[in-house]
Amino acid sequence: MLILGLDPGSRCMGIGLIEEQEAGLRLILAKAIYPPKGNDLGEKLGFIFKELVELIDTFQPKEVAIEDVFFATNARSALKLGQVRGAAVAACAWKNIPVFSYEPTKVKQSVVGVGRASKEQVSFMVKQILKVKDNWPLDVSDALAVAIAHLNTRRFNKMVQSK
Repeated sequence: MLILGLDPGSRCMGIGLIEEQEAGLRLILAKAIYPPKGNDLGEKLGFIFKELVELIDTFQPKEVAIEDVFFATNARSALKLGQVRGAAVAACAWKNIPVFSYEPTKVKQSVVGVGRASKEQVSFMVKQILKVKDNWPLDVSDALAVAIAHLNTRRFNKMVQSK
């Protein structure tokens, strides 16, 4: 099963694509997309939507896991992040792909074992889980982490249902 993980951001959106195999997980894509600079939020949202639709058309993921908006001290930043996240969810809905949301602390708990882990700790564990040494922006590690957390959740739910 191919899972697309997304870490929304108006300056940098992390994208991670992993495949679940019998022997574990395989990294398919780890990338950051950078919306156009400037204050035109509509242009940024359109760019994100278009990029994700093209990526979905290319790779055909079965499900999407996206990080929830965290509570920010700056309401304006939180609102902008929510709009970026909305554009990403809309692109997935446009392509009829189920979207699953995860709180950042739940993602960190699933991948690192600690809900308050640093971005660097998450990045380290993602590389260990995927058995890679690549360097990429922390946003990409977060996207891969949310995809891994989603697969962990799916496995757990499947195990519980089979009992």
